Amino acid sequence: MPEFLQSAVPYLAYLLSALMLLAVFLVLYTRVTRFDELKLIREGNTAAAFSLGGAVLGFSCTLAFSIALHASWHLYLLWSVAAMVVQVIAYALAARLMRNMNAAIHEGNTAMGGMMGAVSLGVGLVNAACLT
Repeated sequence: MPEFLQSAVPYLAYLLSALMLLAVFLVLYTRVTRFDELKLIREGNTAAAFSLGGAVLGFSCTLAFSIALHASWHLYLLWSVAAMVVQVIAYALAARLMRNMNAAIHEGNTAMGGMMGAVSLGVGLVNAACLT
């Protein structure tokens, strides 16, 4: 097998599995939250975009670190699923600690959406760093 193809196979495996995991995360995360982020974003709700965007970036950080640091594709998958669980738990805790957060985001409170996005991104970065 040519050298290019030998390196293309793992690249495609990681890329396709990362995109699949990201899609699964989006479905899971948007089902756990108490509002329809995608509908709100389509309606122009910036708070929902900040909140969901931070969650996607936070989870993506862990995916990226896991791909870069783990030689085994199976370990990468394991840590990625664990990161998904951590992000969902972080949302649940933040929603519990910040009363009326869901309503505020639904109403377009950009400060609350930005705060939730920052929490999600921060959790994702710390989670990614824990993989090193």
